[in-house]
Amino acid sequence: MKSRIFFFASVATFALVLGSGWALLKTSSTATSMTGAATAFLSTLTAEQKEKAFFAEYEAPERLGWHFIPKAERKGLQIKEMTEPQRKAAHALLRSALSQVGYDKATQIMQLEHVLHELEEAKGSRRFARDPQRYYFTVFGQPAPSGRWGLSIEGHHLSLNFVVADGNVVSSTPAFFASNPAIVMNEVEGGAKKGTRVLDKEEQLGFQLVNSLTDEQAKTAIIAETALKEIRAAGEPQPPTDAAVGIRFGDLDESQQLLMRELFHSYVSKLPEDVMQESIEAIVAAGGPDDVRFAWAGAKKPGIGHYYRIQGSTFLIEFVNTQPDPAGNPANHIHCVWRNMKGDFALPIK
Repeated sequence: MKSRIFFFASVATFALVLGSGWALLKTSSTATSMTGAATAFLSTLTAEQKEKAFFAEYEAPERLGWHFIPKAERKGLQIKEMTEPQRKAAHALLRSALSQVGYDKATQIMQLEHVLHELEEAKGSRRFARDPQRYYFTVFGQPAPSGRWGLSIEGHHLSLNFVVADGNVVSSTPAFFASNPAIVMNEVEGGAKKGTRVLDKEEQLGFQLVNSLTDEQAKTAIIAETALKEIRAAGEPQPPTDAAVGIRFGDLDESQQLLMRELFHSYVSKLPEDVMQESIEAIVAAGGPDDVRFAWAGAKKPGIGHYYRIQGSTFLIEFVNTQPDPAGNPANHIHCVWRNMKGDFALPIK
């Protein structure tokens, strides 16, 4: 019981411990806000724009297509094609689906496209269009208090996917965030300030946790001396189903459990409070955090490729930083993702 409290103490801020169980306050506020914001966004569009942004069929195969790589075309209507009122409505929709932390990170990722443009232009190495307005919004099915509808917000280094059913957010995965540069090391006029770190906690807490392990613990937690080059199953509609590896949460001491809980929180806190609580409840219902595992591969210091994953029976977190940034700084390009081990896109894994 102690480890359960310790894992979730600052995550579920409205949690109440009742004997050997948990009671978490529930609301459907996010689903209501998303439905209203999606309806408002669609109402601003012309018929031609709606042809791009709206799929009447929730089950359209395009709903399951996602990726974070640079692409010439994507499904949906890009911000660049919107009027200023429409952009405000699109951002209101993005804001409704995320917490303030998540919204801030998503918009910072968009702004990093300007940094990439300038750094690549200076080196003559630009191969792809870099534009903070090349992010696409797509709605699947009619947003309504009853029935089921989906939302995709995607562009380079950002892929957010949601399903709302009968007034509840039933899926918020895959949720992919990335940052290039991971640390902005160059002054770029009109861009993010030097020193900006969009995914700072996701990286720094991982280093703190792996470096806190004893030699004996590290034998279990470290799964490879070299980092994986990329997250697994990138762009696939379901997460990898390999068994969890690494060290159990229950085999960490209290200070290490605190670090792992804070690392977990850096991911789940991107979601609104009620959606975050649903994710926590799923872990508790599956037996609690003791069997959640942390695995590491690669270097245990910055500037050299590193990777980790946190996996339980209901969720998977993966993080990788192996690529250089456009200025050539090594291991300064983060990819990380939150997935549902029961099935992304509200589709059970078969």
